[in-house]
Amino acid sequence: MERCRIGITLGDVAGIGPEVAVKALIHPSIQNLCIPVLIGELSTVQYYAERLAPHKSVRVLQDISEASPDPSSIYLVDLANISFPQMTLGRISKDCGRAGLEYIRAAVDLALQKKIGAVVTAPIHKEAAQLAGLKEPGHTEFLASLCKVQQVRMLLVVNHLRAMHITTHLSLRRALDAVKKDRIVETIRYGAGALRQLRIEAPRIAVAGLNPHAGEGGMFGNEEAEEIAPAVREAQDKGFNVAGPISPDTVFHRMNRGEFDLVVALYHDQGHIPLKLIGFDSGVNVTIGLPIIRTSADHGTAFDIAGKLEANPESMVKAIELACVMTENSHG
Repeated sequence: MERCRIGITLGDVAGIGPEVAVKALIHPSIQNLCIPVLIGELSTVQYYAERLAPHKSVRVLQDISEASPDPSSIYLVDLANISFPQMTLGRISKDCGRAGLEYIRAAVDLALQKKIGAVVTAPIHKEAAQLAGLKEPGHTEFLASLCKVQQVRMLLVVNHLRAMHITTHLSLRRALDAVKKDRIVETIRYGAGALRQLRIEAPRIAVAGLNPHAGEGGMFGNEEAEEIAPAVREAQDKGFNVAGPISPDTVFHRMNRGEFDLVVALYHDQGHIPLKLIGFDSGVNVTIGLPIIRTSADHGTAFDIAGKLEANPESMVKAIELACVMTENSHG
């Protein structure tokens, strides 16, 4: 099968994004899976390539179609929007925030034009991005805005463990108010579709409870009876293989031992804490509901180690690998 082109944004270049991107490109598995193309800025990529991959040459593309399988090259779409020697590593910068947002815009544009098969993003720094004019609360919402879609879902993948959240970046108080039947049913639908993209043809989904012991029959809250259980019944009536509400202190254990393929989590940390505990360095964030494929390394900019060449690229490698699986599956 012909290798697809995967666009990889550098994120905030004051952080570890460029480092883990270059490290991922020299990982043995990646060149065999796809044609990776960095989307960023030349002096940044040269800095890390000279230190991490001196045997490779950085090739700036005039047209994305020029990228072909070549283990001796690092391909780059150069936006020339920042001077790496003039910026300070590990520091919040409006210029770095602006550059990071421009990398995302360029990658989305290439994906919408079908010039790349998927977008893989390195982390941005929310404060730097907001200084640069970001109106949305985070990366996921910015992508949704660029793609002109109203509804997306966050899927977190750590090896065989997966959690999809009914909301993304909301305060806990607002997230609890969003635990409604229709939103849960819609998330189950998104989850089943995402699992099929990941080659799971008969997905088994669990919906977590919200309260301790999933409410204990109403002793600890009514959300299970009023919103969650009705959502599960409606999804079952629609043909989905779904169970719940299941006590949140056991549902992830049951997925870990193979009973489920996905847990629908009812707020951000309910899904993130157990999965990050098991696989902090290997998690992948996938945005479901976009007209393009987008995966991301599931860590932050790590300003404290930026430029020290200590960053672990495993999450970025996994994000590229998962993007390749989804791209191949979307083509048939």
